[in-house]
Amino acid sequence: MTLTTDAARSKAPSTSAGRRPYQRSGVGRARRREAVALVIPSLIPVLAFSIYPLLNGIFLAFTDSTLKRNSESNVVGLDNFARLVGDTLFWESFRIGMIWALSVTVLQLVAGMGLALLLNADLRLKSVTRLLALIPWAMPPVVVAIMWRMIYSPTTGPLNAVIGFLGGPSDTNWLGNFDTALPAVIVVGIWVGMPQTTITLLAGLQQIPDELHEAAAIDGANAWSRFWNVSLPSLRPIVASITSLNFIWNFNSFGLVYVMTEGGPGGKTMLPMLFTYIEAFKNRNLGYAAAMGDVLVLVVVVLLAVYLWAQLRGDREK
Repeated sequence: MTLTTDAARSKAPSTSAGRRPYQRSGVGRARRREAVALVIPSLIPVLAFSIYPLLNGIFLAFTDSTLKRNSESNVVGLDNFARLVGDTLFWESFRIGMIWALSVTVLQLVAGMGLALLLNADLRLKSVTRLLALIPWAMPPVVVAIMWRMIYSPTTGPLNAVIGFLGGPSDTNWLGNFDTALPAVIVVGIWVGMPQTTITLLAGLQQIPDELHEAAAIDGANAWSRFWNVSLPSLRPIVASITSLNFIWNFNSFGLVYVMTEGGPGGKTMLPMLFTYIEAFKNRNLGYAAAMGDVLVLVVVVLLAVYLWAQLRGDREK
C-alpha cells in the first residue's frame, strides 16, 4: 500500500507545479504593467513637446494661418508649397545653410579628430587639457556669439589688433563684409561644436586595443599608416553617427547666427531656420513658415538616409 501510494503521488501532478504557468503569466503581466507605468511619464513630454508640435506644424503648412489679431485660419491645400517653389530668397537661404552645415560639419570632424589624437597621446597635464577643450561646449550660444562679436569688432576687436601688429589691415569688418561674414561665422560654428566631436572620437580611440597599433608598428607602419589602417576603420561607426548628428544640429542652427549677424549683411548669413523664424514671427505668416519647416525636415531626412545608406553599404562590402 505504501509503495502504491508513493507511486501514485509521484505520478500525480503537484499543486505547486500546476500553478506555475498561471503564476508566471501573472508575474509577466505585472512586469509589463510596471514597464508601461515607467515608460508613460517619459512619453508624455515627448508627445507634448515633440510629436504634437510636429503634427501641428504639418497641419499649419496647409493653412493660411497668421499671427495677426482676429485673423481666421483656412485650409489652402498646397498653395504654400507652390509659393515656396518660386521663392528665390528661401532657396538662397537654403544654399547658404547647406554651405554652412557641410563646412562646419566636415571641419569639426577634421579638427576634432586631430585634437582627439593629441589628447589620446601620453601628454603631461592631460586632464587639464581635456577640461580646457570642453570650455566652448559648456558656454551658452548667446554668450559665445557676444564674445566673438567683440573679437571680430572692426575697431576694438583683438583679431584686428593682432593682424595690424603683424602688418596686415587692421580695420576689417568681419561680420559686416559680404566676403568675410559667412567664413567668420563658420569659424565660430566649428569652435563651438568641436569639443563634442573631440570627446566622442576620443572615447572611440580609447576603445581600440593597443595590440593592434603595436603589431602595425612591428610591421613597419608609420604613424600616418597606423591611423589610416587601424584607427580610422575602427572609428568608422562613430564617425558616421557623430557627423550625422552634427549635420542635423548645424543645419538647424539659429541662436548663434541670429545673435552674431541676424542674417546679414545683405542675407549672406541668412540660414534657412533664421529665414523661417523671420517669416513666422516678424512677417507673421505661420502657414507659409510651417511649409518651409516641413520642406527643411524632409530634405534633412532624405540627405541623412542617403548618407547612412552609403555608410552601411560600405561596411557590408568590407
